[in-house]
Amino acid sequence: MPRLPVIAALASLLVLSGCDLLGIEGATAIAARKEAEGKAIGAACRNAARAIEDCYTLNKKADKAAVYAGWREMDDYMRENKLEPVPPQLTPDVAKPKASEDDEESAVAEDESTKDGTKQAKASPRKAAGH
Repeated sequence: MPRLPVIAALASLLVLSGCDLLGIEGATAIAARKEAEGKAIGAACRNAARAIEDCYTLNKKADKAAVYAGWREMDDYMRENKLEPVPPQLTPDVAKPKASEDDEESAVAEDESTKDGTKQAKASPRKAAGH
């Protein structure tokens, strides 16, 4: 009977070690991946001559400490090797996905206002056509 607990413990270790083979990430692996992603974002921002504040604004979900660490490491690397920053080719407005047609119509209707500050409603072309 003493073999049963040993066999059960070995079987549970075997099952738990298989989690990596199944693609299930542990907490330490997730934290390491997020830190690496943050550093990569920060380094890319520095290489593109973006201010660290702009980098934070463009990447709200990234860990700020990791972004700063990556930005700082790239800054040191670029200074040591006398590298010039590469200006970004896309502006943040261009990089955003285009809004749907309904969103654009509601935005246009909200933007139009009279001189006294009250909003005017603009009829949608679809509503006017009876759709």
